[in-house]
Amino acid sequence: MEIKLKRCCTCPPADLAGWRAMGGGQTTLRTRVVAHPRLFIAWGGCEMSGDSVRGTVERYGRHSKVAPLGGATIAADGTLRCRYECKYQISEAKAAAVEKFIQPYLHSDRYCKLQPTGSYPIVSLYLDSPNLQLCKESLTGQKNRFKLRIRGYNDDPAYPKFFEIKRRLNFTIIKDRQRVKHSDIECLLSGGPLPEQYYSTEQEPLKQFLFYTRAINAGPLVLVRYIRGAYEDDSENRVRVTFDRKLSFKMCDQPRVTLNGSGWQRHPINDVILEIKFTSRFPAWLTHLVRCFELRQQSFSKYANCVCGASAMKFGAPRVYGLNGT
Repeated sequence: MEIKLKRCCTCPPADLAGWRAMGGGQTTLRTRVVAHPRLFIAWGGCEMSGDSVRGTVERYGRHSKVAPLGGATIAADGTLRCRYECKYQISEAKAAAVEKFIQPYLHSDRYCKLQPTGSYPIVSLYLDSPNLQLCKESLTGQKNRFKLRIRGYNDDPAYPKFFEIKRRLNFTIIKDRQRVKHSDIECLLSGGPLPEQYYSTEQEPLKQFLFYTRAINAGPLVLVRYIRGAYEDDSENRVRVTFDRKLSFKMCDQPRVTLNGSGWQRHPINDVILEIKFTSRFPAWLTHLVRCFELRQQSFSKYANCVCGASAMKFGAPRVYGLNGT
């Protein structure tokens, strides 16, 4: 079954509330991504129930077939591999109201519960080609694109880091990641062998990461840091809502993933970056939230905006000619 989507003529393309869907039937989502010399090939099939389409997903999509979301598999560390993702920039006052609104429906994620502040830091080292191919694809809104990053949550050398490939296939987000020892990052990026005694589990995400890195000659470019508050539920739909604050960046051409140290710059944006993630349908209460707070969906790449911010402030970033990151 195909789901036909039609845009309301009074709403801008970026506004999810402007989309209307018509369809019926039962659905599941399956997505498979394979390595290829051109870096990106995807196959998938998507279906959604009539109730899901009319009552929830009616706001998500463009004038095309609905993107595949099947199977919404969950990684060993609890992260979602496949999902829909909507982003909004909102003020601190609105973020506080939204956070209060969602609490009857969602609970703090397990990492937030461990922190006295109810939030935790995230740092990511982004890699890109010498001509900033991945940054430019984000800024120009390429439908099928990916990012390469190494993510960490603290500066403890005994704590693992995570090699991540974040793909966007039309409207579907697919994230694969592999935990890696901090001491192995430099060796792996320089083409060294995998130390099999430690990486005895599935290595495909790591192999794909290294394949993509070499295919576009990608290297470390910028560290991006922020503080995240996260809420989620335990249903099959796996709704997750996050609030990212204090976005900062530091240009870095070395394979180091560190939260602290000198050289960090705050990004000029003072808004909270709100992200709503789900795997099969947009619940009615979230529809009410979007309407109640007049949320307007926006495309916002933390990586691309930090590169542009560094370039504008002349903090050692390469110039992104003809693009402004807004």
